[in-house]
Amino acid sequence: MNKIPEGTLISNIEQNIGDKGHLGRATGCYAIVVGHASDGSKTRVKLPSGSRKTLKGDNRATVGIIAGGGRTDKPILKASTSMYKHRCRRSVWPRIRGVTMNPVEHPNGGGNHQHIGHSSTIGRKSVAG
Repeated sequence: MNKIPEGTLISNIEQNIGDKGHLGRATGCYAIVVGHASDGSKTRVKLPSGSRKTLKGDNRATVGIIAGGGRTDKPILKASTSMYKHRCRRSVWPRIRGVTMNPVEHPNGGGNHQHIGHSSTIGRKSVAG
């Protein structure tokens, strides 16, 4: 990375030498090389989050931007589209709040209004009272 010129857009950056790239890998993401140390041992990089990180100059990176930018710009529009998206990721969908459930389904369920009825800052497995 110490041979990449300053201001170059890079992606797939190694955080440690030989870890095959961990930083800047999402669609459309890129980082910018801010500067190098005079001896080339350190490189300063501005990450996609906006934070700046100092990395070793021997780390590797890919020059360019990751493909697929603007993927999140298109609205989902239908519940079935969202369902297929979450199904391929094996994530919990739809996510239902506990207060909307009945008391047999969740500890926060039931009541005439949607409120928990006790402090939400205590642990789930703590002793009652």
